Amino acid sequence: MDFHTAAKYASLLSKEYAEDIFKLLVNYQAISASEVATRLNLHIKTAQDFLEALEQLGILSKEVVLEKKRPYYRYILKQTRLVIDIDLMQVKREPSQNSLSSHIREKENAGARFSVARNDDYITSVTIWTGNGREREERKIKLTTPQGRFLYHLPFPKAEPLTVDEIMQKAGIDEQYAPEILDLVQLLEKLNVIEAMPEAYE
Repeated sequence: MDFHTAAKYASLLSKEYAEDIFKLLVNYQAISASEVATRLNLHIKTAQDFLEALEQLGILSKEVVLEKKRPYYRYILKQTRLVIDIDLMQVKREPSQNSLSSHIREKENAGARFSVARNDDYITSVTIWTGNGREREERKIKLTTPQGRFLYHLPFPKAEPLTVDEIMQKAGIDEQYAPEILDLVQLLEKLNVIEAMPEAYE
């Protein structure tokens, strides 16, 4: 199950009326949104949205019923057991040759402040200011030790750029830390602290 689907399950299950609705679904052969609403004293739209969300997830099925020529849905429970199973490794950032060979350096006039550790061999955090005037906000990004060592060896704005892999080697960072290094590089590129030039230096 992916995170998006799991989040839908979690959102529904977190509703204060979720357990009561499931009790009705288990004990009734079929039930309509209006019946759920009146039984639990809920707004009809609240009940309808909840049941529709369950149907979209495949937990319920629905059938059209005609009553006085006005159709409505009755919902039937399809699954009596819900299992949320998330493989966390699906979000692991696997380093590619392209990502490691991207040439980068600090961007000129980025306006970021790099806080150096007392022993002066790695960066502990990066502070960035965004917005203007009263909307100006400070954002401080704490770094892991490998990330701090990586940024300590990041080329200055006017220096010759290096590849991500070259900076990691220069900083003595094992390749097992590549995913968190690439995550930081991507974030700092987005915040205009790092500039990437993969084509000019290949």
